[in-house]
Amino acid sequence: MFTRRGFAAMIAAGLTEAAFAQRAAVPGAAPADTVWLNGNEFPEGPPQASIEVMARAITESNRYHYQEFPAFYASLAASHGLKAEQVLVGAGSSEILHAAVDAFTSPTVPFITPWPTYEAAPELAAFAGHRVIKTSLNAAHAFDVHRLAAEAEKAGGGLIYLCNPNNPTSTITTHDDIAWLVANLPKNTYLLVDEAYLHYANSPQAASAMPYVKEGKNVIVSRTFSKIYAMAGLRVGYAAARPDLIDRMAPYRNNVISFVSARAVLAALDLGPKLIEERSAKIGRTRAELCSWLTTKGFRFIPPQANFVMIETAREAREMQASMLAKGVAIGRPFPPLNTMIRVSIGTDAEMAKFRHVLSELTSA
Repeated sequence: MFTRRGFAAMIAAGLTEAAFAQRAAVPGAAPADTVWLNGNEFPEGPPQASIEVMARAITESNRYHYQEFPAFYASLAASHGLKAEQVLVGAGSSEILHAAVDAFTSPTVPFITPWPTYEAAPELAAFAGHRVIKTSLNAAHAFDVHRLAAEAEKAGGGLIYLCNPNNPTSTITTHDDIAWLVANLPKNTYLLVDEAYLHYANSPQAASAMPYVKEGKNVIVSRTFSKIYAMAGLRVGYAAARPDLIDRMAPYRNNVISFVSARAVLAALDLGPKLIEERSAKIGRTRAELCSWLTTKGFRFIPPQANFVMIETAREAREMQASMLAKGVAIGRPFPPLNTMIRVSIGTDAEMAKFRHVLSELTSA
């Protein structure tokens, strides 16, 4: 676990949770009417039931409410058919990824990841002095699971990280590929599957790795309420894994989350799968409209399975980011080596109309 001195060094290096969040920030002042398509957030608010619960909870925030958390953990676990000892809750999935890095990698046990992907975990591993092995994407911008397994075998074990769908490419690792990887994990190897965006995937080959947790495999699944549940500011994420793997990660969690956030999550879970289905369908329709427009206009893009799209512009991504911001559209940060592609989150229909207008202006000159 990091000492206070180590934590101070992390702050200096820009590796705190706040610094990770700042990656969604934009280069320069944003016009007042800016549409925010840079953070992969859900464009609407949390469910109304969650909002009402939080409003009532605020009046009770003079107490710690620690006594409520065992029931909260049990309810969250039960939503996946798991027991409380099979989940670990943290401040967003970022804290969960941090705990996994601390628990399952070391200077001699590597973090193995495709690249590019979500940077939080590999950057933390590198800062801690742990070896990071990066493998390139295949021609379809997807992960080569055979290469990942080979790297783990060569290293004598490690932690393999899969973001599924991947951030930034919005591509999935198929059910068949995950099944192969789980069946062929080398000795002393653990698989961490980050499913922050899985609810948006509509491919028949998209599937959760949660069944492997129930089977007791060396698999850790991370989830978050930041995305489709629209609770990014409430900071609730969790891991699902065998109890012994949860026990290894638990010492690296900082504290309990806010009880207000916990009650919001419970209210959302009470709504059942209908909430997810409706929100996924809404994003799916807007995403399909954008992709159809991009195709009509001759833009190349990676076919998306998450709530964001990577679009080829033939211009440097950082330049496009600044140019679009000046016209009131905030898009995602650059993701080398995809240097001429921009990541655009799916917003409301009105926000996407503004994006299309600005992209047309900037690329027709």
